[in-house]
Amino acid sequence: MPASLEEIGLRTVQAVFGSAEITKDPMWQRDYAAHLRAHFTLTELLAMHARYRGAASSFDSLQLTSIYQAMCASVGHGLRVEADVVVKHPETFEIGDAVFLGAQTMIQGRFDGTCRIGSHVWIGPQSYFDARNLVIEDYVGWGPGAKVLGSSHTGLPLDTPIIKTDLEIKAVVIGFGADIGTNATILPGVHVGAHSIVGAGAVVTSDVPEYAVVAGVPARIIRYRQ
Repeated sequence: MPASLEEIGLRTVQAVFGSAEITKDPMWQRDYAAHLRAHFTLTELLAMHARYRGAASSFDSLQLTSIYQAMCASVGHGLRVEADVVVKHPETFEIGDAVFLGAQTMIQGRFDGTCRIGSHVWIGPQSYFDARNLVIEDYVGWGPGAKVLGSSHTGLPLDTPIIKTDLEIKAVVIGFGADIGTNATILPGVHVGAHSIVGAGAVVTSDVPEYAVVAGVPARIIRYRQ
């Protein structure tokens, strides 16, 4: 007798990613990453990244992790990178422990920027980060397809094509333990407070207080977590 919809419609199970202990990388992997950093330029490391980013095998995945450890400013233990992640200026990235980068995610840094991703951060597939000045604190969950925009054109002078006008870069901060919904968009200069929730598809144009739940376009506070 199959279970009824009422019986299977709601289940509460233990969280897996956020509760996982940090697994230390084997020493040989750290040594290999140090070898890569010492003997290859950033351009060469990016070429290796392009070769292995398909992550078609466990060997490719190990190579990919070592390449990140070699080309980023710092990478903690237990980094997991899914297939076809694209990065720009990874030398500005600081990545914590036990970070997951979902498939087809793009992180676009800038040569003079800062991209800090804390520990125990889970990033869903097909996410996009304009990471010229970005901080994601620890224990952030990032829904599939969600985006950060960290810059915008001034649009001045008016008779100049907007794409040719100067860029204004504003820092984006995602606070400790925040949860960003699927396909949400965070605009330049926004600080999402700790323990807050951004609803799916929301467009966040202003700061979000701690423990707030926001939704809509533009996003508005609908309640506070209690």
